[in-house]
Amino acid sequence: MEMTQETVETKVDAKKKTKQSYKFQRDKDREPVKGIFRFYEVAGGCLSFVFKCWKEDPVENFTLNDGQVYTLPLGVAKHLNKNGWYPIHAYSKDESGANLMKVGQRVRRFGFQSLEFVDVEEMQQHNGSVIEYTGV
Repeated sequence: MEMTQETVETKVDAKKKTKQSYKFQRDKDREPVKGIFRFYEVAGGCLSFVFKCWKEDPVENFTLNDGQVYTLPLGVAKHLNKNGWYPIHAYSKDESGANLMKVGQRVRRFGFQSLEFVDVEEMQQHNGSVIEYTGV
């Protein structure tokens, strides 16, 4: 299979666009955001971890205390909110009566409560209804 000049240029353009997209996402993940760290598993406790999301990023150490306000990179805040849980498995039966194992519940260990940011991508994935509170 021969590659024409046009195919090579198309592949090069696609690589450039992908690189620009990664750069944009990396820059977005490095933006500082302010919020409160919540350690649900150990109230008043302290969580230490290392984090590196992108190849170009340095490995960073974080030590966060429950209830304290921090300014963190957006990527770290997303990580705290998306990966801070463990599953409790449950069993169910399929149509033929065979046992199936599934994640019955997710128990949150920790999270980052935003004081200023909203992740638009995360909001678009929400399929539930919005409840509006109008009482006192």
